Amino acid sequence: MEPFLQLKNVSKTFGEVAALRGINFEVGANEIVGLLGDNGAGKSTMVKILTGYHQPDPGGELYLKGRRIEHLSVAQARGLGIEVVYQERALADQQSLWRNIFMGRELADRWGRLDLKGMRRETGKLMQTLMGFTSAAVSPDSVVKTFSGGERQGVAITRALYFKAELIILDEPTMGLSLSETRKCLDFVAGIRAAGKSAIFIDHNIFHVYPVADRIVVLDRGAVAGQFLKNELTLQELIDRLYLVAQTGSLNGGGGK
Repeated sequence: MEPFLQLKNVSKTFGEVAALRGINFEVGANEIVGLLGDNGAGKSTMVKILTGYHQPDPGGELYLKGRRIEHLSVAQARGLGIEVVYQERALADQQSLWRNIFMGRELADRWGRLDLKGMRRETGKLMQTLMGFTSAAVSPDSVVKTFSGGERQGVAITRALYFKAELIILDEPTMGLSLSETRKCLDFVAGIRAAGKSAIFIDHNIFHVYPVADRIVVLDRGAVAGQFLKNELTLQELIDRLYLVAQTGSLNGGGGK
């Protein structure tokens, strides 16, 4: 099956700084790709290229569903089904659940008025089908600030799925979460695959990425240091190979995949 997304020989320089160097990267249909790397590895620059905020240097190519996309814009990326869930979660904590789900994309009736009942009704369905909220204590009118960190990430992921995202980019979604909240967040990530969609799970913590990823790619100093299918390595074997990245810049100790 053709990959949903491909980067071919993508580089990005800012003055004399090479943030990305000859990146080859892809995400398959209905695949969770873990993207690992320390601060400064190039993860954020990759996200900005994938979402149209930055353009790759000349010679780099971006493909979506086999079609080359040139001069990708932020609006075009969203229209093509690419959504980002940032670590800040970008939710309005003082607002209700339904308002957060439809923030900026409110439903309207045939007269152009806000369809408040419709948005509450749709949020109620999402609570049961995607969010796992079954307690009577939580309703579409519940204020988001009362939710745990993991639940808030679930709201952001659910919002992306509801608006037909094909690829959800998760930017360190477990940062600052407790152990129980992290577990809930990882359950939501697994739900992306169950919904038939794809995701890039960006993090520097292998213990969070490994349980939910199908394939793991490691960035080091702007280049792909290595990649592999999760079922090819145990967690301990991965940890051992990551040590090689710090020493040699490659999972194989010599610059290959």
